[in-house]
Amino acid sequence: MKESFWGYWIIILGVFVVVIMMLISNVTTTNTQNYYLIKEVSESAMLDAVDYGYFRTSGELRINADKFVESFLRRFSESVELNTYKIDFYGVYEAPPKASVKVTSKSGTYSIGTSSSSFDIVDRVNAILEVDGTVSGKN
Repeated sequence: MKESFWGYWIIILGVFVVVIMMLISNVTTTNTQNYYLIKEVSESAMLDAVDYGYFRTSGELRINADKFVESFLRRFSESVELNTYKIDFYGVYEAPPKASVKVTSKSGTYSIGTSSSSFDIVDRVNAILEVDGTVSGKN
């Protein structure tokens, strides 16, 4: 009888460890996915917001800040549900093109026993758009 109780405790301990590992894996996987999503969406939104008329006349790269924000929100919302994310834009400069984005995600509340914990994951990305080479016809 004593050995069977040890067997039950080992099974319960194993289930507990698996549940904890799943919770931790969910938080870390979400963080990695969010970072790469923000990075890719920022790059695409900056390319969408390039002012090509200004680039043709002056040879300098410039983006439209409003178009960047609009394109970022549209692209980001196509990939995730926006009701679980808080997006802040700070430091959006048109020339030279630079944008800083902070995305805060709520990963939920976990209750273990009488205590509950919530994890807020914050990802910050600073994106700078560069062009290689020179514009033909400009000295």
